[in-house]
Amino acid sequence: MSQFLSAVGRFSARFRWVVIVAWLVIFAALIGVFVVGSNANSNSTAETSIPDSPASLALERMEEHFPAADDNTASLQLVFQPDSGDVTSDATASAIAEVLSEANDLPGVQSVNDPLDPTRPYLSEDLALAVATLTYGELTEDEGKDFYDAALELQENAPPALGVELGGNLLPLGAPAPGIGEGVGVLIAFVVLALTFSALIAAGVNLLIAVFGVGVGLMGILAYGSLTPIGDNTIILASMLGLAVGIDYSLFILSRFRNELRAGRTVDDAVARATGTAGTAVVFAGLTVIVALVALLVANLSFMTEMGIAAAFAVLVAVLLALTLLPALMRFLGVRALSKKQRHALEHGELWAEGQKQKRGIMRGWGSFVVNKPVISLLSGVLLLVVVALPMLSMKTAFNVPGGADPESTERAAYNLILAEFGGAQSPLIVLAEGDDVASSTGSIERDLADIAGVQQVIPAEVSSDGTAARIIVIPDGGPIDQETKDIVHTIRDAERIPGVTLEVTGETAIGIDQDEQLMQALIKYIIVIVVISILLLIVLFRSVLIPIVATAGFLLSVGASFGASVAVFQWGWLDPLIAAPQGDPMLSLLPLLLVGVLFGLAMDYQVFLVSRIQEMHRKGMDPKPSIREGFARSGPVLVAAATIMLVVFGGFATSHFAIGASIAFGLMVGVAADAFIVRMVLMPAVLSLLGKSAWWIPTWLDRILPNVDVEGHSLDSNPPAAVHAQPLREPVRVN
Repeated sequence: MSQFLSAVGRFSARFRWVVIVAWLVIFAALIGVFVVGSNANSNSTAETSIPDSPASLALERMEEHFPAADDNTASLQLVFQPDSGDVTSDATASAIAEVLSEANDLPGVQSVNDPLDPTRPYLSEDLALAVATLTYGELTEDEGKDFYDAALELQENAPPALGVELGGNLLPLGAPAPGIGEGVGVLIAFVVLALTFSALIAAGVNLLIAVFGVGVGLMGILAYGSLTPIGDNTIILASMLGLAVGIDYSLFILSRFRNELRAGRTVDDAVARATGTAGTAVVFAGLTVIVALVALLVANLSFMTEMGIAAAFAVLVAVLLALTLLPALMRFLGVRALSKKQRHALEHGELWAEGQKQKRGIMRGWGSFVVNKPVISLLSGVLLLVVVALPMLSMKTAFNVPGGADPESTERAAYNLILAEFGGAQSPLIVLAEGDDVASSTGSIERDLADIAGVQQVIPAEVSSDGTAARIIVIPDGGPIDQETKDIVHTIRDAERIPGVTLEVTGETAIGIDQDEQLMQALIKYIIVIVVISILLLIVLFRSVLIPIVATAGFLLSVGASFGASVAVFQWGWLDPLIAAPQGDPMLSLLPLLLVGVLFGLAMDYQVFLVSRIQEMHRKGMDPKPSIREGFARSGPVLVAAATIMLVVFGGFATSHFAIGASIAFGLMVGVAADAFIVRMVLMPAVLSLLGKSAWWIPTWLDRILPNVDVEGHSLDSNPPAAVHAQPLREPVRVN
């Protein structure tokens, strides 16, 4: 592969204008598809398919027995909890009537029910709460936004003594526009690149490739989305991951290009060799990320598959740009990719040799400490990760959070007020009873349901026209994500059957409970798949049995740290003053799957870039500990820069007000920090030091059948280009 990639890099450098124009044409074509598709499908919205579950199958059968007329009406609730404590008092009732009169005049409102109407009251038993419903017709997206804003203004201007909260929402809220945090993250990434290269122009090219890659990737995703609608979360994940890996992949190749220039190679040969060596590692790392993301299809949820494939596409674009457009720009850069000091050295014939020993520095000192104190380093690192992961033991998940995503919103306040007074009336359970003579059994079924712990009310059954099915509404005491409600669902399903009658639970609440459980089961399956993939890929890459096991165990520790920190912040609210996104809710069920998939890919990136250098030193004849020190000293600085860039990019997204995007970014930020700075830079060298030569053991029979993955491009050494001259450069060195 290294020979092929070297040829790709040389071709891209030689025909750089062709490569640049080709990518611009691709970008323009994707924009054109997006514009045309958007105009043709302006009213399309993303849909989420739900795989078969007991609740969804029961819903299908219920709709056969009880066909429902299409009802596209929307509604809001005005919840009154006055200071006086009695909504029927003359003064309070008069104030409520005035607010309802104003509500009747709101744009789009078709009717407003009066909760004080004795024929249809909607009051709590203690008369401390009243709920009015505002009914709308079918709304467009723009109408929904305008009408909701008008209702929200009414709620905010209502007399404070009435304690009015606005429940419901006319449209699901999408992702907000990018905030300042994302931009700050990119700026900090540029600063890190500038410090790494000591050359602003090289840092600029690196960032330019990454940003252009995000643009191409997003345009490709949006172009597809203009034909088949996609969700906001898909775009967010693809953006943050595409930007992060785009910076990192270009960083690895550009760093190798600079080393080749310093070694005295001409620009063309330096480009070719950098693409053939570091480019091979980039391809392997990128394919690992792509495989991990595509494997999200094991969740069997359309939106998870969509997010995984879209993010994988963004990573693929980043890899292709690093292998083609970056070599073209490196040819334009030439020796200007080096710092002024390095160009001075070249001008005086001072060449840097790949094999020469690195000068003592922070990375060499840190590597030496870990190698000399492996037991202390190993125990300290494991202990730290375990402590961070401990909150994971109390992790709660939910397929969706009722009452809106923000615990501090008026929508959530209204939902909780109704829940406290009327139980789960906003999200009831629907029991479907089927049988030849179900009508005669409904009384017995209703009594059994009412006796279940946690059931507040059972509404009498509605029997189908043919008498073979009955629909019974069960209102639980708690909300749809409470454990007590989940227990009710399982109790009904596990109860002894009435002869000739089957019972199933359906409805939005039951479907959400099933989906949460399915995603947790999918997570276990996915982790098993990821572990197997990790071990197999690393055995092929490093031709070792023990290193893949250690690397995979370290990955699981970093995932645990990511889960634990996410629970502490978003479920417990530990960083409430610093994190803008809402906190206090259970973790969304999709988040653990996404974190495992993305962190696996990034962890394998760091494993490849770090251990391949150690392996190279070992193959050159160094003893285990010196090879660890030397490989660590060579790869450590670039790895630190890459991980730091990941942290600031994800950290920028973590400042978002959008709960899902912020929680994904924060989990990735913690996971990257744990994996790069603890697992790869502490645990891995410590374990390698303890294992010694046995770390590279592999059975002879397995060694014979494994393909040879030339990550460091050793095949290029057998055919060195005739590019290394006494005069290191064909073009003059201009030191400005």
